[in-house]
Amino acid sequence: MVRKRLTFGNKVFQFYKTLTPPYITLKGIEVIQPHENHEIWGYMEKFYDKFFQDTRNRVFVFGINPGRFGSGTTGITFTDPVALESICGITNKLVKRREISSEFIYKFIEHWGGARLFYRDFFLTAISPLGFVRNGVNCNYYDHPALFSAVRKFIVDTITTQLTFGARKDIVIVIGSGKNQKVFNDLNREYGWFKEVHAVEHPRFIMQYRRKYIQDYLRKYQDIFSRALL
Repeated sequence: MVRKRLTFGNKVFQFYKTLTPPYITLKGIEVIQPHENHEIWGYMEKFYDKFFQDTRNRVFVFGINPGRFGSGTTGITFTDPVALESICGITNKLVKRREISSEFIYKFIEHWGGARLFYRDFFLTAISPLGFVRNGVNCNYYDHPALFSAVRKFIVDTITTQLTFGARKDIVIVIGSGKNQKVFNDLNREYGWFKEVHAVEHPRFIMQYRRKYIQDYLRKYQDIFSRALL
């Protein structure tokens, strides 16, 4: 009997279904786990079936970690409920609240030529595939040394696993040209995952502090992402 080859999307979906959160004992820190919700499973499965039902290698694009109102709600990186329905075409019953990082990313995806064309060549993920809340507020994995120490092995293990989905090893893009880029560069030097690392400014920074220059940043993203496909 010939065994059917798993698609890129199958591998992503199975990864999240079996994802075990890191053990964190820090006071006030909670893990964001949208993937425990069966309704979210349904949206994720439709998304990965729609855009990743093939065995193509893709350029990986690493953000920081999920926030409460974007992928912390939908389970899909940089994708809030509005983008999931209006741009990706996946109807959902989630509260239609925009998240500013998702808003910028999907402006870029539309600038690129749409979700189907974008996801044909790129895979959006995060250095930590699970997010964190500290005292009810979004928290980045690198914000507190003790938190990073607690999740470092989790990050290394999950990045290594994700590369088996079908990652191009010659190049990677990091979203977040400050601390996120530094952490990723340090880890990449240690583990040798990718040959070249390119970084772009994080959408939250752009939308909060450089909103009037959005078109300039869209062009910069276009340049970096286009060069990754050369």
